[in-house]
Amino acid sequence: MRCISILLVALACAITPITAMAGSPPATTGVDCHVGSYRLQDDRVVDIAPSTAPHLRWRMTDGTTGELTHADGNAWTSTLGWTGRSDGHRIVFGDCASGTLRFDANRGKRIAFDVTETRFSSGGVTLTGRLVLPAGNARVPIVVLVHGAEHDSALESYALQRLFPTDGIGAFVYDKRGTGASGGEYTQDYLMLATDAIAAMREARRLAGARAGRIGYQAGSQGGWVAPLAAKIEPVDFVVVGFGMAVSALEEDRSAIVLDMTRHGYGPDVVAKAMEVADATAAVLLSGFRDGYDKVAAVRAKYGNTPWFALVHGNVSFFILGHTEADVRRIGPTLLPGIPLQYDPMPVLRNLRTPQLWVLGADDIDAPSAETARRLATLAANGTPITTAMFPNAEHGIYEYETAADGTRLSTRQPDGYFRMMCDFIHDGRLQPPYGTASLSGAGVH
Repeated sequence: MRCISILLVALACAITPITAMAGSPPATTGVDCHVGSYRLQDDRVVDIAPSTAPHLRWRMTDGTTGELTHADGNAWTSTLGWTGRSDGHRIVFGDCASGTLRFDANRGKRIAFDVTETRFSSGGVTLTGRLVLPAGNARVPIVVLVHGAEHDSALESYALQRLFPTDGIGAFVYDKRGTGASGGEYTQDYLMLATDAIAAMREARRLAGARAGRIGYQAGSQGGWVAPLAAKIEPVDFVVVGFGMAVSALEEDRSAIVLDMTRHGYGPDVVAKAMEVADATAAVLLSGFRDGYDKVAAVRAKYGNTPWFALVHGNVSFFILGHTEADVRRIGPTLLPGIPLQYDPMPVLRNLRTPQLWVLGADDIDAPSAETARRLATLAANGTPITTAMFPNAEHGIYEYETAADGTRLSTRQPDGYFRMMCDFIHDGRLQPPYGTASLSGAGVH
């Protein structure tokens, strides 16, 4: 199962990426040398990226994806999305020096990019980044990829660093502080992360030189709080936010708990009781995991034997409810270092003149999208340059999914049109719908 969470990525999803420098010159041994984007004979692009060892993952710009498992020789078999179920695709790689593959019956050749590795400073910390440009001398837009809450290396894991350049867009990717090859301590302090994003934007512009056209941010999940803040501090030409929120992190947890109840068929009476549970876990969070455990014990005693109590998950409450007080006190402070739980993003969004594209999933249970969509619509109606795209049947990460018998969601792919929409907006700020099943509203949508 693919799992992403704005607040607790490290806890909810243990990821062990292959230590490949995706986008750098190919290695000469092992599977690392196959990482890259390939142009197929039918002009489609397939990207090969690291996945949980020993697997690889393929992606196409139409959103289809699969996990690759070594079969024999240079052949790899594929399973659909994150389902573990065969999709019938088969990839055969050439040797490392050839930079070739065969995707089913289609032969492909690795696409050459102009790649510059760099180290740059932000707030006294040295960060490691990479600029990936389409080959040549043409002026191109550049997008800085802003992180979510993950701990893994963006330099290793972000396929967009290669996919955007296949569409004529430069991409700057960097390991955020405390992750991968960057220095400093991991933090979820939005202001500090925004400062780092600004430093990355400046470095991308410097390295691109005369090739730099429009420049802005593409941010996912927690990055939806960071990128607009960075753009407000130092203007850029655009901001793209995927599956982010226009409410606080604490409100995110509460809205996720409301959705836990309503999607399981419970009404307002149970929702009100679940909000008592949310109040109790919030007391622990706001104390920095030092206090509030008496409140948690009280709601557990009051509601612990009800059928709905076991369904209270939220985005972080499940950790407090599912562990002993001793474990929460010990582990809790390491999970959300520096996070401003009550940060209200609305003043920044309300006063930001930078054109923004927000892409949301209607079925997002990690970061419920309804209130964010409502707030963005209000901002757009009042003149803020925000366009919102809502994909039905899509969850966090803008992933379509299927539901297993036990209710578990298994992601299958990203919706067709998602990648093309981002590219159109980055190129010139103009959208050319339709984009698959997405419904668009806001600035410039008629």
